Order: sequence, then C-alpha cells, then structure tokens
Amino acid sequence: MELQHNAAQNRREILESHSYRLAEQDIDFLGRHEQRPVRMQLELQKVETLLHENHINSTVVVFGGTQVLPHEQAEARLAGAKRILAKTPNEPRAIRAVKRAESVLEKSHFYDDAREFGRLVSTTCQINNHCDFVIATGGGPGIMEAANRGAFDAGCKSIGFNIELPHEQEPNAYITPELCFQFSYFALRKFHFVLRARALVVFPGGFGTLDELFNTLTLRQTGRMQEIPIILYGEEYWRRLINFQAIADEGVIADEHLDLIHFAETPDEAWTIIAEFHQLN
Repeated sequence: MELQHNAAQNRREILESHSYRLAEQDIDFLGRHEQRPVRMQLELQKVETLLHENHINSTVVVFGGTQVLPHEQAEARLAGAKRILAKTPNEPRAIRAVKRAESVLEKSHFYDDAREFGRLVSTTCQINNHCDFVIATGGGPGIMEAANRGAFDAGCKSIGFNIELPHEQEPNAYITPELCFQFSYFALRKFHFVLRARALVVFPGGFGTLDELFNTLTLRQTGRMQEIPIILYGEEYWRRLINFQAIADEGVIADEHLDLIHFAETPDEAWTIIAEFHQLN
C-alpha cells in the first residue's frame, strides 16, 4: 500500500513539475537567461505579425520629450513651483524648479503642434483601409502622447512601441489598443522604429530623443536603412542644443551629411517635407 501511495504522490508531482509543462507555456523557462535569443526573436516576430495583420504598410516616427506638456498642465506645474518658492524664497532648488517649469510652459506649443501633426498625417494617409504613413511613437507621455492623440482625434490608427522603464511603464491612452507593444529590449524596439519608417520627425526632447535621433542619423549616414527625411521640429531649440555645422567643420562628418537634416516650424511644413521627399503630390 505504501508503495502505491508513493507512486500516486510521485505521479501528482510529475504532472505539477515545471519540466512537464509545454515549453511555450512555461513562463519561468522562457524568462531564464539562456532563453534571451528566443525572447528577442519573439519580440521581433510578434510585432511583425500584428502590424501585417493590421495592414500597416509604412510609418512616420515621432520622437520628443516626455516632459513637454499641454499648456494647462504646464501652467499648473509652474503655479505649483511658484507656491513652493514663495514658502522658501532662497532655496536654490525651488528657484531652479520655477525656471524649469517656465521653460516647460514655453515649450507647451510643441505638444499642440505634435497633436496637429498626428491628425494631419493620419487623415491624409489613412484612406479606404490603406494604412500608410501611420504615426508611430514610443508610446509614452509628452510629445509621444500628443502625436498618438492627433491620430486618435481623427479616428485613425497609431502605433506605440512602449518599453519597460522605471518611471514610464504606462502607455498613453491614445494608442490603438491592438497596436500598442511592450518591449524588453531597446535594440528590438529601435529595429521596429526604423523598419517601416518613411520619415522621422523629432520634437524637442532629452537623452532618449537624442539617442533615437543619432541612431537614425547614423543608419542613414552609413546607408544601412531606407532613405527617409529626418526632420527636426523647432530649429531654434535644435541649433541651441547641437552645433551640427561644427561637427562638419571638425572634419568628423562630411558636409553632405548635414543634408540628411531638415527643419520645420509647423505641422504643415513638416508634412510638406515628407510629401515632397517621397513625391506624393
């Protein structure tokens, strides 16, 4: 009897063992270090499959800062910073917070412009179920939210390539649900950004925005991706931030590499650059 009992117990343990799970259902196994190549392949193939099923032929990628807020939110942030400063008028951090909030408020028009650009591109290109030049962002807040929101306003599709980050894990509310993807690997996320891109429009932003900008510039410079216009939105901001001419003057890039960069000040101007580049008119 004891042997029968032990066999029955052993059978239950067999059926409950992780080794007995189908590999595709064993999340613990898929999460192991050795399975990183499999996870990377899945991140490649899942997005490829779903974009194809949704008839996404091409994209317009929009990058920009997460801290660029709608006007009313930027005003509220500044008011809050001023209240804190009034209580501690000599506190350097409080003084700095007010100056930063004032700068964010000055840039709030970029949120409106990105939203209008998303609306303009989406209503121009998504016709009769053809999904060309679909807005694609990193799926986060700020400029990314604005661009997705513009497509949302028009009832059009847009894409969010979100990624696990310490402070920005939640995608914005305006992405098409079946086109919102979460990545573990920056490399795969960057791959999908450029794979179908027909243009890159870069609004003011920080390290992440600069990373994506220079990644794309390098791919274009070296001929490792399709030809697309790279549009920097807000020339004053970008020329204050980066002296592109100085890079060429130092001899570390060719003069013609500066031709990879375009500047735009309005949504219409940005779209005109894209349309002329691809001879859409």
